[in-house]
Amino acid sequence: MVDSDYSTDSDDELPSGWEERVSVDGKVFYACHEVQKTQWHHPVSGKRKKVIGELPYGWERKIGDTGYVYFIDHKNQRTTFTDPRLAYAVEDKLEPGGAFTIKQKYDCNTSASKILLGRDLTGRYAVITGANAGIGFETAKSLALAGCTVVMACRNVKSAESAAAIITTENSAAKVEVMHLDLASLKSVRRFAEEYTKRGWPIHMLILNAAVLSPPYTVTEDGLELCFQVNYLSHHYLCNLLQHILVRSAPSRIVNVSSESHRSRSTTVQSEKDVTLEKLSPSEENYNGLAQYGVTKLLNIAFSNALNHRKVMHKVFSNSLHPGNLIPTSLSRNWWGYRLLFTLLRPFTKSLEQGAATTVFVATCKELEDVGGMYFNNCWVCQPSELAQSPEFCEKVYQLGEQLLLEKMGPGAFDIPVEMKSGF
Repeated sequence: MVDSDYSTDSDDELPSGWEERVSVDGKVFYACHEVQKTQWHHPVSGKRKKVIGELPYGWERKIGDTGYVYFIDHKNQRTTFTDPRLAYAVEDKLEPGGAFTIKQKYDCNTSASKILLGRDLTGRYAVITGANAGIGFETAKSLALAGCTVVMACRNVKSAESAAAIITTENSAAKVEVMHLDLASLKSVRRFAEEYTKRGWPIHMLILNAAVLSPPYTVTEDGLELCFQVNYLSHHYLCNLLQHILVRSAPSRIVNVSSESHRSRSTTVQSEKDVTLEKLSPSEENYNGLAQYGVTKLLNIAFSNALNHRKVMHKVFSNSLHPGNLIPTSLSRNWWGYRLLFTLLRPFTKSLEQGAATTVFVATCKELEDVGGMYFNNCWVCQPSELAQSPEFCEKVYQLGEQLLLEKMGPGAFDIPVEMKSGF
């Protein structure tokens, strides 16, 4: 018996011949092309919805000569009749007296399993970095139990295999693969991409989840500060090397797990002028672990926006998100003070499954099938910091990343041998 708190999303799907649009005042209406009629209530569920809030950064609404509404996405130079806020429309419920109240579909209490209730992801492939523990593991488990083939890309293969066994114990039909990926080594990133390409699998969801929080100052084998490389640069490299698969698998999604820490005023990056190797990969005397974590989370959003700008034409969409504050993950392992803080605040924070909800939402929600360049928190779109929204800043971050990868890996840094590119 299904818990009464849970409801399937199937009644929100539109029947064939119907289209969803938004009026000038933000109310959602439904048009049936077969009989040429429109109505305010959903043809299946009977729900009324509306969009609220401002248009996402870079979007503009226009009204044509005959009164029709259309939208311009200036970041990606495209025009559409679909209001981008439809991806997170909310239900209007008529209360006694005729007033409407707004109800958000998902919130901070939503679990990943609730988002996927009733979904069948059979035939879909998801690659998740850092999937052996914490939010990454909960994301992997939720997707696998919904039928998705999950590839756990992890540094600790033994730990990942144990995590995979937990998932398959819960459901023997779950499809979980483990592959080695050490984000502290650009050579390891390349080996992973080459091996994945040889296997001939598609990628419908590339979830960039792995991160380190305030480790002791460490320089990687590539001569870069550890947090900068693991949280940002190696993920940038991974996306670049797998882009041919993402395009062939389209529509596909890239999910960048960032953090509200990107707003920190204590970081060394406060403007476009600060996008330098010295500021992003600091020396030991200029290193502050917590501030550096905030810098890398800012880079995640900037990279996501710049990447979406490049790939949206290929039906590859990139979004970023904040999973939640002080969720009890292995991120706190590097200092006893963080472990104590995480323990004390545990009763007031999200569970791991709730922490994975926004990642799962962004990776799978049907309403986001054609949406990119956005930032989400609690399964809801919101505005990141002003700097993270700056196209100039995002582009400068992306270009510096490309330059660094070429310097570290040589002229063939982004090439995958043709013979490895088997079909799927």
